[in-house]
Amino acid sequence: MTRSVAEKRAEFRALHQQGCFVLPNPWDAGSARYLQGLGFKALATTSSGHAWSQARPDGGETRDAVLAHLREIVQATDLPVNADFENGFGRDADEVAESVRLAIETGVAGLSIEDSTGDAADPLFPVEVAVARMRAARRAIDAAGGDTLLVGRAENFIVGRPDLGDAIARLKAYAEAGADCLYAPAIRTREQIEAVVAAVAPRPVNLLLGWTSDLTLKDAAALGVRRISVGGALARAAWGGFERAARTMAEEGRFDFEGAASGAELNKFFRG
Repeated sequence: MTRSVAEKRAEFRALHQQGCFVLPNPWDAGSARYLQGLGFKALATTSSGHAWSQARPDGGETRDAVLAHLREIVQATDLPVNADFENGFGRDADEVAESVRLAIETGVAGLSIEDSTGDAADPLFPVEVAVARMRAARRAIDAAGGDTLLVGRAENFIVGRPDLGDAIARLKAYAEAGADCLYAPAIRTREQIEAVVAAVAPRPVNLLLGWTSDLTLKDAAALGVRRISVGGALARAAWGGFERAARTMAEEGRFDFEGAASGAELNKFFRG
């Protein structure tokens, strides 16, 4: 059954109030459809996963390319889709607002805005600038009806500035600026997670688990997390299998595809 964009957005918001759920990250139409077939309730795009599939580094795609990718994922599945929208693709707040308007038009149910600059020497926007960009995203969403979920991301731990106090201060500021959900990717310890959850309550928190972890879905829920995403981890897992098989052919002249998915099973799935 095909649901309207409004229905998917309403469902996505409701998921954030119903406990903790997993928001896996496909990188193309096939992986999106397969994840839907496994019973997940919503999906999120991955900037890194899609960039690698296009022979580009993470952060190396244009706004137009990302918007086209969002449309592809939205059209591939009947699930709500959260967009990894990087830092909003704008030099200033007005350009961020325009980018967000265009993202909303793709049919996504939510989108995240990062506070990263893309400059390794100065990787985070000053908090007042980041807040202005978040407010611009909020205005664009409200102008479009207000039902798209806005996620505010503090990138401290991703960009090599692992200051929990600063990350929490940023998340609180983004919540005040209109973010519906907060996200500090790459925090890892239970103490860090609990601190973030407590600081922004009652707004929901997204937790990144893009590595092998002893934390389970049940554990994250007990810590107060409302949703878990995996970033580029599924794409990296696929690349890992590809890389091992390709290197075995190139370097050893052997053909080892142990662990490969069954072509017959994949054909059966996509026919269905």
